[in-house]
Amino acid sequence: MMAVLLQEELWREHIWEQLLRLVHPCQEVQDTCRVTKSLNIFLEALEGVQSVIPKDKFLAITSAVFYQLSDDTKEHSEADRAELTHCILLQARICPEETVLFLQSQLGNEWEAGCVAALGLLGALARSDGQYHRSGLPGIPLPSGLCLHACFCASLAEPMMTEKLPQVVEAAQCLCSDPRVQVRRAILHFIKDVLSANARSCSAWDVVGHIFSEFSRTTGRRAAGDLSAQEAQEEGALQELCMDILGSLDVSVSGMTKLLWPRLLLYVVPAQYTGMLIPVSRCVQALAERGDLMVREVEELDPHFLSSMFQGPLLTPQTLLARLLVVAGSPFAGSELQAAALLLMQNLHSRIHRAVGAMWAAEIPLLLQCLQGKDESFLDSAEWEQRLLKFLGASLDTMEDEAWTKGLSCKLSQWLSKSPSSSGEKSFLYKALGTVLGACKEVLHIQEKLLQHLEEANAEKPSEAQMELDSRRAHATRSALILAHGSLALRASKEQLLARLEGDIVGNILLLYSCSCRDLQNTLALLQSITNFSSAFQAVGDSACFNPSLKSKLLEILTDLLKKYYLGTPVSPVPLKVVLALEQLSKLKPSVGTKDMCDMLILCCKSIVTYPSAEMMLKIRKSQQAAQYLQLLQTSLKALGRLMVVLLETETTSGFFQNIVHRSMTSDNMWERKRALQTFSQLLAACEEHGRGGACKHFGSLVGLLVPLMCDPMPTSRQLAVTCLSSLLQIQAKATNRVIQTGDIGSLCEGLNDCSTVCQLQTSSKIARIVCRSFSLEHTIDFMMAIKDTFRKAKGMRVRAAGKWMITFLQMYGKDICRDLDLSPIIYILRSCISSMKHSTFMPFLCQAVAILTRCHANITIDSFFHQL
Repeated sequence: MMAVLLQEELWREHIWEQLLRLVHPCQEVQDTCRVTKSLNIFLEALEGVQSVIPKDKFLAITSAVFYQLSDDTKEHSEADRAELTHCILLQARICPEETVLFLQSQLGNEWEAGCVAALGLLGALARSDGQYHRSGLPGIPLPSGLCLHACFCASLAEPMMTEKLPQVVEAAQCLCSDPRVQVRRAILHFIKDVLSANARSCSAWDVVGHIFSEFSRTTGRRAAGDLSAQEAQEEGALQELCMDILGSLDVSVSGMTKLLWPRLLLYVVPAQYTGMLIPVSRCVQALAERGDLMVREVEELDPHFLSSMFQGPLLTPQTLLARLLVVAGSPFAGSELQAAALLLMQNLHSRIHRAVGAMWAAEIPLLLQCLQGKDESFLDSAEWEQRLLKFLGASLDTMEDEAWTKGLSCKLSQWLSKSPSSSGEKSFLYKALGTVLGACKEVLHIQEKLLQHLEEANAEKPSEAQMELDSRRAHATRSALILAHGSLALRASKEQLLARLEGDIVGNILLLYSCSCRDLQNTLALLQSITNFSSAFQAVGDSACFNPSLKSKLLEILTDLLKKYYLGTPVSPVPLKVVLALEQLSKLKPSVGTKDMCDMLILCCKSIVTYPSAEMMLKIRKSQQAAQYLQLLQTSLKALGRLMVVLLETETTSGFFQNIVHRSMTSDNMWERKRALQTFSQLLAACEEHGRGGACKHFGSLVGLLVPLMCDPMPTSRQLAVTCLSSLLQIQAKATNRVIQTGDIGSLCEGLNDCSTVCQLQTSSKIARIVCRSFSLEHTIDFMMAIKDTFRKAKGMRVRAAGKWMITFLQMYGKDICRDLDLSPIIYILRSCISSMKHSTFMPFLCQAVAILTRCHANITIDSFFHQL
């Protein structure tokens, strides 16, 4: 009936009005199944009608259905979700352009559920458009939990997305850096759907590269060790999803070969992608079975790309073989990963050396059989290494290529020199290098490499000089013992802990550390153990008192470690672990002396707040480990703030902490200022929570210090400055036992986020009028001195903000200052600014300040001004 009525122009408008009435309750009622089924019936009828569809009404339907589908506050049944999804797919068949544009517009939505749902629906449209799609596919849940099995089969019609996919893929690319887990998962599912439909549409965005980047990102976050159990589980699930997507790719899909080959090889050598070698091996195996790895299949690719890829230093044949050998020989890799490395060797034999194809085709399956039958009682690592080295030697004999063999020995030698003694791969690298040198005929080259590594080896370790690295196990054992002693302290009873802490636990930890090579692994083990036994002793109670001399010795060790790692690696985990150990150690009685505390905090701030520099931050943000480094920095800053809170309980003067962060808050490095503000905001929040009113004594200087930061180039710093000011006002109110009218400072913060500097200054001035109402005249000199310091050190907008605040303050209190205070110090500050400053930015503010004071009391101002000439 609906189809018949829609043929008549007279009834169409009436039908659309009735339809909108039908859709509207869909947003109101809890049970939407009946309404949605009715809408599906209408859309199916509409599909067969040749008529112009009103865009506004169509958009209203789409919006209503999408809202229901993405509303995470409602619990829809699977049947409801299937019906709602079917509606969207039907609309896409009727008006593909409008539907895709609507879903694409939702990608920029800050509403997480809406963004996730839009990605899922776009992926569903791509799948339904795929030419290879078959009925009877199992239901595939979208990230939002939608089951599309009921909808896919009904959506197979003429392709609707083929022309629009590149545009949609490019739009989805803007979400690739989104930190939200659900969005990250939705993007990966979207990529999987697009790759299953038409890989040619991904030319504008390297989606395969994004899969590897996401895998590396999750690896870095998990390795940082600061995730909750749920976060760790979510990151692990994302890793598994990355591996599943790559491992399940259908290489027969249009454009897939060009998308994967030979770019996949870029991810074989870097260590952060080691876990992805298993799906990479499956893809390469599938491409090899199709014959897509042959030269004739890649002739259409950019020859410059191929040349730079295979001839450059990062992906030479020797580099490929060395990397795959190390993975295959690693006792920690696991049989599946070792097998993946061997399969890659077999399938990439033509890229490694032309002579080994037949030999590897016979020998590698035998090695794989060993791995496939491997269990707990199978070959130990030594016997497996012997088989693998024998295979390597036979391969070199087959090649009979002296130049190639020398190149492989140079590559293994480079890796051996860079490999730390504690790594599990160094032992195998020594043996592999020995095997390769044994195949060389040039005696001088062999002598050169032997001498090089004999000189680099630890002469006091005969086993290492003989290229048998059993010292690795010794270092690992010491590290494990150090950690074990710290864990014992956590699990010991009170009586056992008090009886054995100093001698048996701490004494043994320090002895083991003094005998170790003091590399990163042992250093981190020491710091974790100090944290553990300090926490255990602190849990005993206030009645126990830690040995003061032992505490001093531990503080000396921690201080030396901070000095050693300050300005060392771009971002090291050592300063963070030192701060965590100091936090627990500082809780133990007796308290740390003020001088020692000051020295420690200065070193901590240098390692965490002052460093990295602005130049180093730029390099970090461009590095592959950017997410891991930035996460480590944030964790370190939070730990430093907690340490200051702990020390605040033993230090009576909060001005002590102000002096620690003062230099960084006035630094030219905007990153350093931001880090100092993060730490200072934690400290002020603790003062506010614990009722520490000491900050009020320095109210004027602290306000003057924070004022210019409200116009800092970094938006985060501007917000942190306001947060600190709000805490100061609350501390002031509690200390003076009076209500301070702060106004709605929170609502004004939005103005500080504006890109316009004019808007930022106007907002800063409004906040100034609120804060200045809380000023006591006794803070005037401190405030003016801080403003003078800003004029001397700061530039640009920070100077203007400081000048605006000074003028606002003088306009509000000029008469009171002239009446109740000695003007000489203030005039002296203004005169010193005029005489010592070279910049002209602040001169109008100084002139206006003198004019205000003159209007309030001309004689006193003029006398004071000329008295100091």
